[in-house]
Amino acid sequence: MNAPVEIINIAPRTGAGAIVGPSCEAAAALAAAEMNEGTGILGREVCVTTIDGGGPPQRVADEVSALLATGMVHAITGIPMPENRSAVTRAAAGRAPCVFGVGHDGLDPELPGVFMIGEHPGIQTLVAVNWLYREFGARRWAVVASEYGWSRRITPALRTILAPTHEIVAEHFVPLGATAFDDVLGDPRLDDADGVILLLVGGDAARFNRAFTRAGRADRQFRTGPTIDENVLLAGGLDANRNIYVPSRVIPDRRCAGDRDLLDRYRRLHRGFAPTFSRFANGVYRSLHALRAVADATGSFDTTTMHRTLADRPVLESAVGTFTFRGDQIVTPTFLTRAAGADFETLDLM
Repeated sequence: MNAPVEIINIAPRTGAGAIVGPSCEAAAALAAAEMNEGTGILGREVCVTTIDGGGPPQRVADEVSALLATGMVHAITGIPMPENRSAVTRAAAGRAPCVFGVGHDGLDPELPGVFMIGEHPGIQTLVAVNWLYREFGARRWAVVASEYGWSRRITPALRTILAPTHEIVAEHFVPLGATAFDDVLGDPRLDDADGVILLLVGGDAARFNRAFTRAGRADRQFRTGPTIDENVLLAGGLDANRNIYVPSRVIPDRRCAGDRDLLDRYRRLHRGFAPTFSRFANGVYRSLHALRAVADATGSFDTTTMHRTLADRPVLESAVGTFTFRGDQIVTPTFLTRAAGADFETLDLM
């Protein structure tokens, strides 16, 4: 009997992003169960071990290195926090494929064995603000971001991406774990903005949304951003979610038969007690299915062979749909969604 395929799945269990961790781990369990109901990967059973991707980068990298050193790990999936993603890819060093359920943000070069199957956060944001400009004339934006290496690097990139149609009139960086936003909400420049681009992580975004609403801004200013998910809406509370617009292809919508079936399978597996199946959970789920599609097409987990296979055959069919690769990045259309209570409703296919 062939030994199982051992996969390290990385999701934030600690730190600011921990709010999404439980749903990511539960989604990985669903993907593994579905694959094992069939032929697994390369005809072998799939075993997934989730580790914390929210701790300090070196600690996460050391854990990945130690697991890879056993010679038993075949692949890495999930959604490590951005700084940790760089550390993980350096630790993997092409020894095992890394298939991450997030988009390539352009802040790191393409690396051997790394595949990004999510959405580019800058392009996502451009899709959202362009739609809000067309529909409502919104063009002046404030950026409110966590004091974090990733947001410090992507904010200047946003200025370039959004120009010339849009203008960023203010930028605020707040500490991770912030509970007070008086300096942001009291900034007179914020009054000149049509909306806020949120680059806050996890629970910080939920606390900001509550403060934003108490300040009387939710009814007259928009919010958008690539870090908002269903967990943020749930943690913020219904009143805090007015005028939030989020672009994404992977936010499940119960009005869609395929998404409805996915959510029903998820709840059956976890007997109704699973955390919300969020966009980030869906990224983890899809990262495992994308790994299967690439490995089955390649016939191995060799990263060089995987890149060569995708160069020759960039469109792969899988149990969850078609994956179209452009280099190391999945190409997919984007929907715009609007917060509706603690969930999202799809508005438009961009």
